[in-house]
Amino acid sequence: MRNKRKIINWFLLIAWMIVIFIMSNQPAKISDSQSEGIINILSAIGINMNGIFGQLANFIVRKCAHFLEYMILSLLAFNVFKIYLNIRRVISVTIVFVFFYACSDEIHQLFVLGREGAFRDVIIDTLGGITTILISIFGAHIVNGKLNR
Repeated sequence: MRNKRKIINWFLLIAWMIVIFIMSNQPAKISDSQSEGIINILSAIGINMNGIFGQLANFIVRKCAHFLEYMILSLLAFNVFKIYLNIRRVISVTIVFVFFYACSDEIHQLFVLGREGAFRDVIIDTLGGITTILISIFGAHIVNGKLNR
C-alpha cells in the first residue's frame, strides 16, 4: 500500500509540473484569452473584476493563477518529500523546489511568443508554495495540538 501511495504522489507531482509547463508554453494571446475567460466566468456569477480593478483585472487574474498553481505544486511536492524526509527537511526542500521550478518556468517563458520571464512571478509562485506549507503546518498544529486536548 505504501508503495502505491509513493507512485501516486510522484505521478501527481510530475503531472502537475507538466500542466504548468504546458500552460507556460502557450503564446501570450492564448494565455490572455484564458484570463479573459476567467474574468467572464466571475462576471457571470456576480463578481465584476473589470468594474473593481479596471484594466488591472487581467493582470490580477494572471497573478492569482500563478499563486494558485504553485500552491498546488507545493502541496504535491510536500506529499512526495514527506515520504523520504523529516518534516523540517520537507519544509525547506519543498520551498527550494518550488522556487527553482518557478525560476525554470520563467526562463522557459522567455522562449515563448509574446511571453516574458519576470522575477516578480517567481516571488508570487514561491509565496504560493510557502502559503501551502504554512496552511499545512497550521492545520497540523490545530489537529495534533489543540483539538486533541
